[in-house]
Amino acid sequence: GMRRGLVGAQARLAGDKKSRMRAPCTALGAPSLIFLHGISTISFQTWLSQFKQLKDYALPNSSWSQGMMDLYSKFLEMCKDGTWKRIPSYNRTVDHIPGKAGSNEKEQKKTRLFLRSMDAEGVGFEYAMFFNPSEKRMVCLFQPGPYLEGPPGFAHGGSTAAIIDSTVGSCALVVAGRAMTANLSINYRSPIPLGSVVLVDSKVDQVEERKVFLSCEVRSIDGQTLHAEATGKDLAAGFHR
Repeated sequence: GMRRGLVGAQARLAGDKKSRMRAPCTALGAPSLIFLHGISTISFQTWLSQFKQLKDYALPNSSWSQGMMDLYSKFLEMCKDGTWKRIPSYNRTVDHIPGKAGSNEKEQKKTRLFLRSMDAEGVGFEYAMFFNPSEKRMVCLFQPGPYLEGPPGFAHGGSTAAIIDSTVGSCALVVAGRAMTANLSINYRSPIPLGSVVLVDSKVDQVEERKVFLSCEVRSIDGQTLHAEATGKDLAAGFHR
């Protein structure tokens, strides 16, 4: 189950701590999501040209802790054989949609993706996602910044819910196409310290027509502390109206 999958990932991550990003990782973006469903509405090369000028916020920056860098590097290593795919992240929702990237330039300053709404690095949501196609599993490496404080020294429960929702929703998107959260139930187990690094681990449990059922756990990177667990249901609409 989820626990065994997490332990398996952590076992694969238990290599040399000094390894760093020695090889590029294939990024799985919106067109790749479409190809997973056999709907080739836009070519991969066309998509790449659209995104060349966009800033990918899922890349390392100076605010990332050593623990965040180590975990990111390990997942990059696992991308080499195609087992995992890195998910790019931009600061506008529309920029994740094929054919829409960079559109409505006059409107760019009016909207921001919620988790990418802060300009300063390290103060809010610092995260990067990776997807495992064979396991229908999305993981998110999450480092909460000081602007996400709830109880003194810990992340607000709402920020935890937001990162869970985004990870679960991204997982549903990859597996079932365009989807939106119908419900999300979260059990909080242990607060997340600000500046720490946790692994948000989600997977698709079942698909019934338009309904996508998912589960998720948030654990410390050593797997010893369960911070939260969740179940959710997304409704898939597909890419064609």
